[in-house]
Amino acid sequence: MNSQFAPLSPGTLTERHYEMLVQAVVDYAIFMLDPAGFVVSWNAGAARIKGYDAAEAIGQHLSVFYTDEDRRAGKPAYLLERALREGRAQDEGWRVRKDGTRFWALVVIDAIRNEQGDVIGLAKITRDITDRREAEGRYDALRAQLFQAQKLEALGQLSGGMAHDFNNLLTIILGAAKLASRTDDPERLASLLDNIQTAGERGAQMTRNLLTFARNEPKHTRQVALNELLDSAATFFSQALPRTMTLQMQVDDALHTVELDPSELEMALLNLVLNARDAMGGVGTVQLQAGNRQLAGEVDGLHGAFVVIAVADQGCGIDPAIRPRLFEPFFTTKDVGKGTGLGLCQVYGFARQAGGGVQVESVSGQGTIMEIYLPASCAQAAVAPA
Repeated sequence: MNSQFAPLSPGTLTERHYEMLVQAVVDYAIFMLDPAGFVVSWNAGAARIKGYDAAEAIGQHLSVFYTDEDRRAGKPAYLLERALREGRAQDEGWRVRKDGTRFWALVVIDAIRNEQGDVIGLAKITRDITDRREAEGRYDALRAQLFQAQKLEALGQLSGGMAHDFNNLLTIILGAAKLASRTDDPERLASLLDNIQTAGERGAQMTRNLLTFARNEPKHTRQVALNELLDSAATFFSQALPRTMTLQMQVDDALHTVELDPSELEMALLNLVLNARDAMGGVGTVQLQAGNRQLAGEVDGLHGAFVVIAVADQGCGIDPAIRPRLFEPFFTTKDVGKGTGLGLCQVYGFARQAGGGVQVESVSGQGTIMEIYLPASCAQAAVAPA
């Protein structure tokens, strides 16, 4: 077969061919540095991304492409030193074009060695990922809006249970106050005043829990002791259930510490409790279980030490035909006005953002178990048993 292109065998590839290949790349800035960090080569991608042509860039020090803040912090020198010491350095951050505009860059610096193993230079590859970073920012903003919308819906559903509990507390306070006004017995009076104080403190705690839950604050991940969180949240979750239902807790001791935003976890678990309530028609027992688990890829390909928190009901179960759509935004099987279709979407998004996953087990007519898998924090994962 005749062809106007003569194929090159690997043995015929020359230094010139590699140079032509590097120069043809326009989506990545690829250039060489000497061991001191000065530019010695410059490709077309570097000219496009950074705005300098080769004549302007060659001979410049690497630091010219960094922001004033990074130069003051010594970042260019740090990355060079790390690449020389370890053979590679990687970084994400703002970089500066010739015209002064900034772009968000993903950078890799690799050491180049001769046959004797001595470092003779550095290869630097820079990619402009500003669009990706902005897209991630928009995604985070949408997640924050979704989270707040779910809070408002949950607060509406909690109001009935909390109003009932507050009414009970007020009944205790008013009844004890009336009896206290009629007694001359010091012991009886002290007991009644103690009842008033206990009920008042319980009401104050309920109010603090509600205000903490409703507060719109920037989300911050931190180390969370799950045994403490689940213990304090149990009463709060119970208030989402009618008097015809109970919440049964089965939490193992010494759960792994996890790193996440506790308010997002509380929201996810509350969503599951509300779903369990609706699946059971407001009658029965909802179970919340938690324990440590070592995974080897059997759940969403996850490996390592995890905590699994499960919410189980004995409700109607989930039709297999709709299971693939469970985590879609706005998908719901509830009647109009009884659900936004955002609850399970928030649960799934939270679990994935935390580095975990969600598992669903359900049999039509027999109930559903929703499991959230959360990775143990790095320190605990290192000592978790295999």
